Amino acid sequence: MGFTLPEYHTPSFEDSFLKDAPNIKTAPVETDGVAPSGYHAMSIFPEYFKIDGSWVLPEESRMDCVAVTRDAGGGAWVDIVEFRRLKRGDNVVLGRTEDGSDGIYVNANPFEDEGSEGDAFAFRVGRSRETAYSRDYDELYELLRFEKEYGYIVWVLGPAVAFDHDSRVALSSLIEKGYVDALLAGNALATHDLEAALLGTALGQDIYTQENQPNGHYNHLDLLNLARGQGSIEKLIENEDIQDGIIYSAIKKEIPFVLAGSIRDDGPLPPVYANAYEAQDAMRNIARKATTVVALATQLHTIAVGNMTPSYIVSNEKVRPVYFYSVDISEFAVNKLRDRGSLSATPIVANVQDFLVHLSNNLL
Repeated sequence: MGFTLPEYHTPSFEDSFLKDAPNIKTAPVETDGVAPSGYHAMSIFPEYFKIDGSWVLPEESRMDCVAVTRDAGGGAWVDIVEFRRLKRGDNVVLGRTEDGSDGIYVNANPFEDEGSEGDAFAFRVGRSRETAYSRDYDELYELLRFEKEYGYIVWVLGPAVAFDHDSRVALSSLIEKGYVDALLAGNALATHDLEAALLGTALGQDIYTQENQPNGHYNHLDLLNLARGQGSIEKLIENEDIQDGIIYSAIKKEIPFVLAGSIRDDGPLPPVYANAYEAQDAMRNIARKATTVVALATQLHTIAVGNMTPSYIVSNEKVRPVYFYSVDISEFAVNKLRDRGSLSATPIVANVQDFLVHLSNNLL
């Protein structure tokens, strides 16, 4: 039984409330970075804008941004722009309704199977440590096999992934097998992965036995200092003959990765983005291509990526869903993304080390 993308349900624009809907209204930006009063803010769902009598769907979207109309040779199109990127003269779409009455229509259930409603009352409908995830794992295996051939799989990683020998091996194996197209992480993930590759520890603990090593608290600082002295991770790997790990495998397979900086960073490593908005831009350049995102044990990074990843993507002129998995040992962490508006995320409460080993063992 293979994976099949669900069919996208295009709104019926012949329905009277959409057929008779007005064209959108716009207003120009007067000051760089400031939207005009009454601007329309985007959701994670497909949103259509009526321009000159035709409904237009932006090919790329992002929640909490604004819609700007552009005019190219083929006609008008809609660009989704962060507030900080607005330029004087940009025409911003106005309207706070989503039902077509402002020329804006939000398609909130575009991939749902009609007639799949369950009982109004049922036990254990939430996602918790008591939830059975067997079906979720099986569906994820099938999804990743499909995405390996047809999609773009982005992994969002917290440092816990690098704290364990088996999880490092498992993720490296997934990279080698072609199930990773890009990595998004912070300084800590890469630091401790490289520490493990060079010294066999993460934060001074042996990555297999978890035993603290003498003066082990110096290990990640020594690694950072060494990397900074080499000038790049690539030089560090070459000169120190590193031959294993997540970052090693990503570089070997030419997998792009973005390391976003933090106030609490040590070092940091040479490629870490110190400017938050430069990091966001680099992350969004990857997130806008994602068809599946798997986020592991990093609450804030997961929320950041979730908020810049829409529920859909236009690929080969077809609208398809973007799948998002949030995996953490904490129920609060995996459900937090839903609280921030990313309703399309699937939470899995699990130890991420075990999660990765399960995936690696079941994906060839």
